[in-house]
Amino acid sequence: MANTSGSTKSHEDNPKGRTEHNGGKGKQAADKAKEVASNVADKAREAASAVGQKAEDATHAVASGMQSLAGTMRENLPHSGMLGAASSTLAGGLESTGRYLQQEGLTGVAQDMTNLIRRNPLPSMFLGIGLGFILARATSRS
Repeated sequence: MANTSGSTKSHEDNPKGRTEHNGGKGKQAADKAKEVASNVADKAREAASAVGQKAEDATHAVASGMQSLAGTMRENLPHSGMLGAASSTLAGGLESTGRYLQQEGLTGVAQDMTNLIRRNPLPSMFLGIGLGFILARATSRS
């Protein structure tokens, strides 16, 4: 097929049907899209980091609160008898849990949970099914 105008190339010369000057604009648009995507990814990483840091700070605050509550329990609850033994055990548990949370943080707790589930897959699965059943029953009674 002959080109009668002589001003544009035929489809045979340019198989994609583009004019020569559009190639530069396409590359500029692709570069701009890559830059925008990179900026969005950077902002998402910054936001995730900030959320992670706030979660770690909250975990440390909860741990401090648990240790403080353990100290208050030791001071104010009875020290003798069956109630004294129970309060002492509870205070010790709170104290050690608070210490564990402060030392390990959320990352350490998640790693420990992962290792526990890997070592005990069947009991973990049954526990998950049981908790799911209890939550389903609790939410369906409303």
